[in-house]
Formats: sequence, C-alpha cells, structure tokens
Amino acid sequence: MTYDIAVLGGGPAGMAAATEAAQRGARVVLLEESTAPGGQVYRSPPAGFVLPLDADRRAGDALRTALQASGAELRTGCRVWGIGGGPLVPQDMQAAPFRLDALAPDGSSFAVEARALVLCTGTHERIIAFPGWTLPGVLGLAAATILLKAQGVLPGRRVVVAGAGPLLYAVAAKLLKAGAEVAAVVDLARSREWARALPALAARPDLLARGLAWRGQILARGVRVMTGACIAEGAGADVLERVRVGAEWIDCDALCIGHGLVPATEATRTFRAAHRYAAAEGGWVPVLDADQRCSVPFLYAAGDGAGVRGAAAAPASGRLAALAALHDLGLLPDHATARAAPARDFVRAAKAGGAMARMMALRPELVQAIPPETIICRCEGVTRAEIEAACADGAADMNQTKQFTRCGMGPCQGRLCGETAAELVAMHCGGREKAGFATGRLPLRPVPMDALLGDFDYADIPVPKPAPI
Repeated sequence: MTYDIAVLGGGPAGMAAATEAAQRGARVVLLEESTAPGGQVYRSPPAGFVLPLDADRRAGDALRTALQASGAELRTGCRVWGIGGGPLVPQDMQAAPFRLDALAPDGSSFAVEARALVLCTGTHERIIAFPGWTLPGVLGLAAATILLKAQGVLPGRRVVVAGAGPLLYAVAAKLLKAGAEVAAVVDLARSREWARALPALAARPDLLARGLAWRGQILARGVRVMTGACIAEGAGADVLERVRVGAEWIDCDALCIGHGLVPATEATRTFRAAHRYAAAEGGWVPVLDADQRCSVPFLYAAGDGAGVRGAAAAPASGRLAALAALHDLGLLPDHATARAAPARDFVRAAKAGGAMARMMALRPELVQAIPPETIICRCEGVTRAEIEAACADGAADMNQTKQFTRCGMGPCQGRLCGETAAELVAMHCGGREKAGFATGRLPLRPVPMDALLGDFDYADIPVPKPAPI
C-alpha cells in the first residue's frame, strides 16, 4: 500500500503532523526510532519505569494520546536508513512516490511508500571541541536529559553544567532535583544577553516563568553561576576529574556541556533540496515557504529539523506541513481557513524559541581557541592541525576536507565533528556558505551490514559472464 503521507520522526512536530493529517482522513504512517514517540523534550520513559510527572511529560502525553486516537499508523523502534523516490529517480523518469527503507525492532527490513513526505528529524547537539572533551564523564546536555528523563540516572555525583541556552538551566535544575551536586553552571551568555531576550520571551509567559523557576531553584541552592565563561579544558587520569574555567580548576566527576542545537538535515540534503545557512536557526536549514514546503515537490520539513525554534513551536509547524501536504495532494479544499490557527500559534511560539536559538548560535571564538593538537573528529582521530593542513593543501569546502582527512566518515557521520570542522574550514575559505556542508548520503543512520545483506552463500552471488575480447 502507498500511503498518502509518511512522517519521519516522532517528536512534537511529527506527532502533530501525523495527527492532523490522519484526523482529516489521509492514510498516514509515522516512523520513529525510539520505542515511543515524544522526541527529546517529550521523551517517554521505557516500559516499567515510573518517573514523576512534569510539564514536559504532560505535554508529551497529550500529543501521544491525540496521535493514538487519530488513526495514523505508528511504527516505533524503526531505524530509517534509506530514502528514495521523489526526485531520486533516473533523469528520464517522472518523480515516484517517496520510499523509506528501515529496520524493524527485530532486525528485519521493510519499506514504505508515500505520495508526500514530512520530515520531522529534529536536531543533534553541538559540542565545540576542547582539550579533554573525549574523557569519560564528559557528555552533552541532551544526553544528560535522556539519562534523567528516560532512566532516572545521574550522569555523576558532582557535576559541572556548561554551555549556552535554556537547556543549561533545565539540566542543572533537574540534576539538583534528582540529588546531584551541581558544582557550577558555566554560561557562555552574559547577563545582558539574557536581558535582551526578555521581550521575545514575553510572547510565551509560560516558558519564561519556567525558565525563571529553573534559575531560582539553582540560586536558592547556592549553586555558583559563572556568566560569560566557558570550559577551557578537562583533565583526569582515565576519567574526568576536574575542568578549567579561565584560570580556575573545579573538581567534578561529570561535565554536561552543550553549545546549542544543529538541525538534522541529512534527509533534505540527500534529496538535494535547497538549503541556506542561518546561524540564528542552528546552521544549515532547508529553504521553506510559509507552509513548510521544501524546494522538492511534496517534500516538507517541520520542527527543529527545519530551523531551531524550540519544542513549543514544533507542533504548529508540524500541523502546517501536514495541511500543506493534504492541500497539495488534493485532499484539503479549504486550506487557507485550516492553516490560520496553526500559523498564528507558530509565529507566537517561534518568537520566544527564536530568541533562545539566537543565544545558542555557534560562537566562532570557541573554535578559534581550540589548540592544534585537539581531536576534532573522535571517530577518525582527526585533529585541528590536520584539518588546517588539509585546507592549506587545497581543501576548499567540507566535502574536500572530508576526502583529505576522513573527518566525518565515522559512525557519527559528522554529527559530532561537523560544526567545528566546518567553522575551521570557513576560516580558510571565506565563510560558512563557501565551506558548504557534506553531501547527504546513505545510510542516513548507521546500520549493521548483516541486517541489510541477509543470509547468503558465496555461490548465490551472481557472477556475470566475461566480456568478449
């Protein structure tokens, strides 16, 4: 069966998109890699875990309940590794239905086809390299939230929380509530930057109140907040034991750090959709119209994967994408009326989310401060010096740098090193637009080769006849 709409990603945008489309009578399938939809912010605990309810859990449960009642088909625990159809057909063929190839939870392969595809792929975390960032005990802010929300596990007993944006204070508050000692909060932003963001945050007083509550809880516990500061170095024999901020060393057994979020554009890049560089939205983002349409017909992007604006704005963008897909498929005659409410909700929520995204934008001075011997690409062991040597030898963009150094060719596929490497290349070639991005390629996500090959014997491999001489 070919679905009307396939939705890739079960975060708030994906859940809202699938719900909206299915409620209006479309045949919809939602594919999600986790065992339950929710995404990062609205993550659901595993079966058998009972964790306290909070505002995020309640919001996520409401979206999950609506999705379940909508009639959309939900496939969880599925890793989508391949995409095709749409524009990815031979030049002499018309665009075909979109195809998604995936692995089911049991390891078996399956594929789905759909006339329209809504990408709600979310983000990955940006961590700018520094000496000691590869030590055990250093983890991302997003990784810390997974441990706390999904498992109720502390990343350490004495923790330093560092980086930029609201997640910094959310993680610190959750760590305190869970029983950890927060040795310090190290905020890249200065107080005046937060003050400048207040007018935009006032568009969502509920979110502003939550952020102020987090900060109040931190200060009430006597946690030291260091503003306009960054982690210069981490040190320890075999695991993290201390971090340096300026000239001061702080003892800790864990560092939770994040320098913002980067839209996950692997799929839109693979489909060769048009992209633009927008530092205030997280980096490279697909070019979209007001209804979340990409430059590729019947391809849509929503949520933070289309530009970082926060979880509060994601459901509205997902609904807009679903309504546009229904309209383009001829399944929604009164599109203008249907889109009015989600468009209004999106503008309102995106105002506050955009202010936070600007605060999390990449800060070039962090990259400039990286010592030459520091590893940038952990998978392939590539240092800053090796990347700059490649640029000196003629690598003029990210694809050439990848070829010269293997940076980005490991299991993370450039998700951890890509932003730092791109900024280094940009210093040599004249900016991030000229540095570009690595071409989207399959697999979208790492998958075991045996899951794709299946069982076969050498004799089963077809051998063509020798060509005539």
